[in-house]
Amino acid sequence: MVEDIVNDTLNATTAEPYVDQLSADDATWVLIAAFIIFTMQSGFGLLESGCVSAKNQVNIMYKNASDVIFGGLMYWMVGYGLQFGDWPQANWFCGVGRFGVDVTTDDEMGDLFVSYVFQLSFACTATTIVSGAMAERVKLPSYIIYAFLNPAVAYAIPAHWIWDGLGWLNTRGVVDIAGSGVVHLCGGAAAFVAALMLGPRTGRYDKGSEAPQPGSGINVVLGTFMLWWGWLGFNCGSTFGVQHALWKLAAKSACNTLNASMGGGVAGIIVTLIVHRGKFGVSDLCNSVLGGLVGITAGCAVVRPWESIVIGFIGGLVAVGGTRLLDRLHIDDPVGAVSVHGLAGIWGMLSIGFFMDVDRLSGLNNGQVGLFHGGSGYSLGIQAAACASIIAWSMLTTAIVLGILKLTIGIRMSPEEELQGADPYEHMLLPVDEVIRRAYENNRSHAVFASEAHGENDVEKCTYTKESPTVRKRQTEMNGHCKDNMEDGNENSAYTSDRL
Repeated sequence: MVEDIVNDTLNATTAEPYVDQLSADDATWVLIAAFIIFTMQSGFGLLESGCVSAKNQVNIMYKNASDVIFGGLMYWMVGYGLQFGDWPQANWFCGVGRFGVDVTTDDEMGDLFVSYVFQLSFACTATTIVSGAMAERVKLPSYIIYAFLNPAVAYAIPAHWIWDGLGWLNTRGVVDIAGSGVVHLCGGAAAFVAALMLGPRTGRYDKGSEAPQPGSGINVVLGTFMLWWGWLGFNCGSTFGVQHALWKLAAKSACNTLNASMGGGVAGIIVTLIVHRGKFGVSDLCNSVLGGLVGITAGCAVVRPWESIVIGFIGGLVAVGGTRLLDRLHIDDPVGAVSVHGLAGIWGMLSIGFFMDVDRLSGLNNGQVGLFHGGSGYSLGIQAAACASIIAWSMLTTAIVLGILKLTIGIRMSPEEELQGADPYEHMLLPVDEVIRRAYENNRSHAVFASEAHGENDVEKCTYTKESPTVRKRQTEMNGHCKDNMEDGNENSAYTSDRL
């Protein structure tokens, strides 16, 4: 009786009752993956802050927050509708509908909001990629406007082409499971245009200048680890469920993702040992791991484990080789975004045409197989066409947006502002190295006071005063750490330390 009443009610409101596309387990899986992907913003922020100088570290983190705040707002208002809008006006070029994402009935609430949250995490990542290539010289207001527009202008349209059922590349058999092209190539192409339009940092390629050292190698490595972790959510979550056979594809994606990162890391270590004559470069290692991850993203569920190692190895070579090529061309990309995401993204898309095998569980291969599995070459051709289309669209739209900003409010900091640094100029903050210097001077003055107050002429016997919190924190290390500050030639000179 109750069931009949429910059916009668549904039939009274709509001829075709809404049917959930996702089970509760599927929805939970996808949402958890989306939450993990959002932690990648922290990874990007740490990595990028580690690559820039101390006077710009907070600024690059601020830009990463802006990507979510402003880019996310635009994606909710317009981007998702252009990507997956399902009104009758939707077509091969873009979606129409679902602007300002909301539901008309409670029945569709689960599917729509799960899809939106998951896709939002991808859109924010595509924008964040560009921030690294613009680091240390772009005006923050101009960047915020760009970050606001990018998800709708540059990202959503190619995403519709490949990931929506009506998209012209989707209907032609293009495969990009988790976004080597849609996310990474799109972001890398935009980063290339941004780096060109901004020009190199002041003095970057002057005669006799050396490549700047990373501001914090620890941040670079920690950021890489966070991105590594987030990538598992990226690729495994793109199965969009775990019911039936999808959990098997998620497990395969995890295996291949990790294998590819290992292959990329091996490539980076080999390159850095050769180039630096037995020394281990931090940037090469991290960029190669990320290049391997970008490379496997397109085919994470449709290639074999040993193939993923090969794909990752080549992706790592492309990433570290690309950074050196751009430097030779005097294209300043402080974090390697163009090579890691753009060039490795191209390789990831093309690798489908070589290595993709039949997916008998869910049909993710879109009816095609790669050359090494008996394919005709059609897949390689259509994957290449997809790369060209994404590059053309992303570069064109980025050039238009930045061009308008350049002609109106400007996009580059003045030489004086650049020299001062974005942290003090735009955020009223002292650079990290200046904070450390002042803390050191503060400790030094308290040590002098303590030495004079106790009548100690033998500096090796000096003790910390409890006046300074920083000194008090290190009180347990006082014995054996006092030494003469030889540069001022004073027998009663202050306590100095190699590190705070």
